[in-house]
Amino acid sequence: MSPKKKLTGEEILTKAYQAVDHQPLLDALGVGLSDDLLRLALTHRSFANEHGMLPNNERLEFLGDAVLGLSVASKLFDTYPTRAESDISKMRAGMVSRYGLADIARQLDLGKHILLGRGERMTDGHDKDSILADTTEALFGAIYREHGFEVARAVILRLFADKIDHASASNFTQDWKTALQERLAERKHQLPEYTSTSVGPDHDRWFTAHVSSGGIEIGVGEGHNKKKAEQQAAHQAFLLLGSKQCPLELR
Repeated sequence: MSPKKKLTGEEILTKAYQAVDHQPLLDALGVGLSDDLLRLALTHRSFANEHGMLPNNERLEFLGDAVLGLSVASKLFDTYPTRAESDISKMRAGMVSRYGLADIARQLDLGKHILLGRGERMTDGHDKDSILADTTEALFGAIYREHGFEVARAVILRLFADKIDHASASNFTQDWKTALQERLAERKHQLPEYTSTSVGPDHDRWFTAHVSSGGIEIGVGEGHNKKKAEQQAAHQAFLLLGSKQCPLELR
């Protein structure tokens, strides 16, 4: 019996890509994409590196970030003509942040479409804010490459319409994870690290998140998803910093 032929990296990529029906994602985006561009946009570097250094989505992410930033900035400029630059800058920063993009990705149910390496799959990479955000930007880059700026802009503004309509500078400063990171940096402490656990069935999971700096726990949060739990933990830590009870200040 002849030995089984070993698949090449490209063949493994094609097989993994074809194992998922991506039409619901395209329907949610409201545009079509060629298989070549969509596959590239969904290929995380962990998958690419694991299978022979295949092309990954980072270049498309770079392009999508630029298209996203200009699209949202222009819309905010027109929508809020009396707001100061500092206000609309904060609005834009909140919308196009990792957490704002991850929100959009979850609305698209994007996680199940992303091609990840084994390590990322084993650590719940399909639901990591950073991976979801980066892949969303890569999709915007792919749409721009295939359809041009106006189509990409229309897709972005449709997806971000609710955030833009309800934007306010104060709302978008309440990204506690970013606020905590900035406060720790200001105080020369190590950047925050998050760990989380969950209990319950898939349809009703409850998450607990812990945040630490330099190995010292400074906040705990809970919620029905990991993002909310981490934001609550960051909020608690942010309020603790600077107080007499803060273990980082007592060292």
